[in-house]
Amino acid sequence: MPILEIDPSVVAYDVARALAEDLGDGDVSAALVPADQRLQAIIIAREDCILCGTAWANACFRALDAEIELDWQLKDGDRAKAEQTLLRLQGSARAILSAERCALNFLQTLSGTATVSASYAKLAEGSRTRILDTRKTLPGLRQAQKYAVRVGGCHNHRMGLYDAVLIKENHIAAAGSIAAAVTAARKSGDYLIEVEVESLEEFGQACDAGADRVMLDEFSEADLRTAVSLRREVELEISGSVDEQRLGALLEYGVDYISIGALTKHLRAVDLSLRAIEG
Repeated sequence: MPILEIDPSVVAYDVARALAEDLGDGDVSAALVPADQRLQAIIIAREDCILCGTAWANACFRALDAEIELDWQLKDGDRAKAEQTLLRLQGSARAILSAERCALNFLQTLSGTATVSASYAKLAEGSRTRILDTRKTLPGLRQAQKYAVRVGGCHNHRMGLYDAVLIKENHIAAAGSIAAAVTAARKSGDYLIEVEVESLEEFGQACDAGADRVMLDEFSEADLRTAVSLRREVELEISGSVDEQRLGALLEYGVDYISIGALTKHLRAVDLSLRAIEG
């Protein structure tokens, strides 16, 4: 799937859950408005951001008014300025009022993720290192947030527990050793096999075991330098306590990947607003 596409069935599922949660058995506030009342409105950005989530907003409004007119002024991935109009819409007043919060929630959340991702992607420009997200996403919005990461210019790690093997300390303890865990993983199917290590000794064991990628978790600067100097054919990933201040120094190591939970976990939704306008 192209980087800026999302499975429509994912959007439909997300929106159906959100509307059901918000509407329950009916919007008693919107019911105060005459059923045939029409409304024109705009959605504006209250701060600079990277727009993301238009498909989810569209689905929210069209679920309640299939004939609503939606005229986006920007597309996902575009940079919006404070007070800039993102969307002009008109249709059933009841539908717009009822869908407003869910549509804004998706837009604010996904634009927040895309905006943070764009900041990290900008810092990594010109380097060979790819910035990855993690599975530290909002429950139920995994694919949506990972789409927003791509919109912001960063990259996705595994989507879930089903599409790659990541052997961590508890897996190692349960399997008996790094070598045993990697051997078992090789027999399980054709998956990327990554091992998270916390010391140079474990790094050597993971390389010897034939891991495809080794994640250097919370390594000191000295140990990072040593691991990079000893690298073989294995891909290297740095993880743990990575923020914008530390990223520049880590990029100097020239590893293949740096994974950053903050892309999706330390989320601050951007400030957007829907305003009715006169026709």
